[in-house]
Amino acid sequence: MLRPLLISAALLCSLQASADAIRQTKGDFEDKFRQLDEVLPTPNVYRNAAGEPGHQYWQQQVDYKIQAKLLEDKRRLEASQQVTYQNNSPDTLRYLWLQLDQNIFKSDSMAELTTAFAGIGRRGPATSAGDGKKPARLSLDELRRQHFMADNELGYVIKDVKDGNGKPLKVTLVGTNMRIDLNQPLKPGQSTQFSLTYAYNIVEENAVSARGGYEHFPKDAREGGNDIFQLAQWFPRLHAYTDYEAWTNKEFLGRGEFTLEFGNYDVEITVPADHIVAATGSLQNADKVLTREQRKRLKEAEKAKRPVFVVTAEEALENEKEGTSKTKTWRFKADKVRDFAWASSRKFMWDAKGYQQGGDTQPLVMAMSFYPKEGGDLWKKYSTEAVVHTMEVYSRFSFDYPYPVAQSVNGPVGGMEYPMITFNGPRTTLQDDGSRTYTQAEKRFLIGVVIHEIGHIYFPMLVNSDERQWTWMDEGLNSFLDGVAGREWDSDMPWGIEPSEIVDYMVSSTQVPIMTQSDSVLRLGPNAYTKPAAALTILRETILGRELFDFAFKEYARRWLYKRPTPADFFRTMEEASGVDLDWFWRGWFYSTDHVDISLDKVYKLRLDTENPDIDFARDKAQDLDKPLSMSLENNRKEGIREWRELNEDLKDFYDEHDRWTVTNKERNKYNKFIKDLEDWERETLERAVKEDKNYYVLEFSNVGGLVMPIILKLDYADGSSETMRIPAEIWRRSPKEVKKLIVTDKGKELTQVEVDPRWETADADIENNLYPRRIVPSRVEAYKSEKSKAKVSRDIMQDIKTELKTDKDEKNN
Repeated sequence: MLRPLLISAALLCSLQASADAIRQTKGDFEDKFRQLDEVLPTPNVYRNAAGEPGHQYWQQQVDYKIQAKLLEDKRRLEASQQVTYQNNSPDTLRYLWLQLDQNIFKSDSMAELTTAFAGIGRRGPATSAGDGKKPARLSLDELRRQHFMADNELGYVIKDVKDGNGKPLKVTLVGTNMRIDLNQPLKPGQSTQFSLTYAYNIVEENAVSARGGYEHFPKDAREGGNDIFQLAQWFPRLHAYTDYEAWTNKEFLGRGEFTLEFGNYDVEITVPADHIVAATGSLQNADKVLTREQRKRLKEAEKAKRPVFVVTAEEALENEKEGTSKTKTWRFKADKVRDFAWASSRKFMWDAKGYQQGGDTQPLVMAMSFYPKEGGDLWKKYSTEAVVHTMEVYSRFSFDYPYPVAQSVNGPVGGMEYPMITFNGPRTTLQDDGSRTYTQAEKRFLIGVVIHEIGHIYFPMLVNSDERQWTWMDEGLNSFLDGVAGREWDSDMPWGIEPSEIVDYMVSSTQVPIMTQSDSVLRLGPNAYTKPAAALTILRETILGRELFDFAFKEYARRWLYKRPTPADFFRTMEEASGVDLDWFWRGWFYSTDHVDISLDKVYKLRLDTENPDIDFARDKAQDLDKPLSMSLENNRKEGIREWRELNEDLKDFYDEHDRWTVTNKERNKYNKFIKDLEDWERETLERAVKEDKNYYVLEFSNVGGLVMPIILKLDYADGSSETMRIPAEIWRRSPKEVKKLIVTDKGKELTQVEVDPRWETADADIENNLYPRRIVPSRVEAYKSEKSKAKVSRDIMQDIKTELKTDKDEKNN
């Protein structure tokens, strides 16, 4: 984490172009409100200036027919697939690019060769580890990973790549990518078919920290134990071909996720006959893989108030005991999805509950959970209910859930998402007496991870952003919404996305711009999850308000359902639909590493000089007499020293009887002439001001952190009352470093204290300079320590959520 910041080439080029477009050569003025037009892509027929799909928007379609077989004892997958590729672009394609994600585990993969330190895992290599002074220690987990990768032949074996006529196709392997050269150019509007067979050895997820794999349970009753298989990134998938980048064929390094095309899937999965399978899509042959009783239970679950077991705990325990050499083939179909994942195990119990959204006219959604006995009461109580709760909240902010099922599956993966199915890791804890219980932290972690991963079905599985390039577009938006859903589930849960939670990261040297490509980010968790989530919270609660924000966000989701948005589309939609210029906000929060630190440096009170000597002289006298007595005079009086004029009364004259504040005709005549020379409106204005006798205060602010934000003030008065004043961020438009603000209060409303950002709404990094007059306040570190001592459990839960749910697992070692 001590290496220089790594920023994507595209971002550097755009920032340089922005700098060259307008140059400030006189003074040090910096336009924080400069429009983003020179940075964002030029609107075109595919993506218009409003941030919505243009009238010639297009995207490709890829349909898959797959036959897969799970070889349980060998922990190997063998499959064949037929792919239909529809070219909806205006371009002629001579080759296709596919993703071979399993090749990341090869010893000579780019990810493996560029992983510098131990303990990072395949969820994404970091840029450094340890304290920067000496290498990180080689952990037992890293030794286990090294041994597993050395003992297993990993990566795809691909054969028989043929076109629709059975003719061989030339293929070229490039790391985790494969190029297929077409026998005939694929013109716009045409489609092509090809087929291939493939196999690979399934990785042990806990050994290599993958996004899918198997988990072994050696202590189960069955000889040799049992496994849970979670299969993702398991088949060669087409890279996306886009209007903004053409082929999105960046190497898979583990952290940057996936950019995929929508299509229709018909998948047959052959597994041991006692396995239960959960998968993307609708089960097509329940009569062949489920018992009559199980099918009846599944039907009952459609109208149930609470989840109904389709496969009971007792049935799952019986399945665990023996095993079988027989097989069953489960068939699933899924339309308009961008990926397909599945899980299989004889350990699974299965519960389900119907969710009727949008009235009886809308299709029923089946919320379902699959989990082993290790999930226990924790999963029985909360998993499926959390699935339903997520759909209720997310649909308010976007659109009705369009798929027939939404599933939560327990297994080795801590948290991952795919269309209609999610993998979630928390479990109960085995006690000495053989019972299973769960802690508050485990409960909160399960609810949190289910909400987060089911939320991902909306973003990016339906609003199909480019995860490889812009991680924040799915993780940040989803973290914002999972915070909304989480607070509606239990407001006491520490969701970790409040603005104050991001302060430490925003002032750290490891911060990089949110717009940095995901594989180059130094700390993915706070960069892609927490900071954009906090930014959107501020945008909703503080800057736009809920009505404008919610309308604009829903419009963004509606526009890009089943389509592929870019950051520019999000930025433009939020501005266009809300009617508010937000370029300053995107520039500061997403393109820079500035932080919020607004200092209230001084408050001084102005007095209206009325020019009337009878008023102004009396005020001057009162102000002068209010000064402290000098030490010399005070000591003279203590010693009884009398003034000469007191001892010699006969020497006193007019000036001893009257002080310098005595008003004479000279001053009054001057004032009368001043009033006479005023215009009528000037005279009326002055007379009104004198009569009202208001208080005038000037507040001086400095922008220490560089990030312009609204100035939120709490004004306390001598009469015990207080009020909040909200000054828009545009106050910094012409003076981004220092500004002054005049505040006028009624007579009798004397200011006693002013506080900036009293509710910690804006992620202000230093609350000590937010108060005037200054006072002794606990630092944020001390406040955290105090809170920690009162609620250690809450702290532990927050840490679990941040590391396990929000930081892609590898971040906990950074």
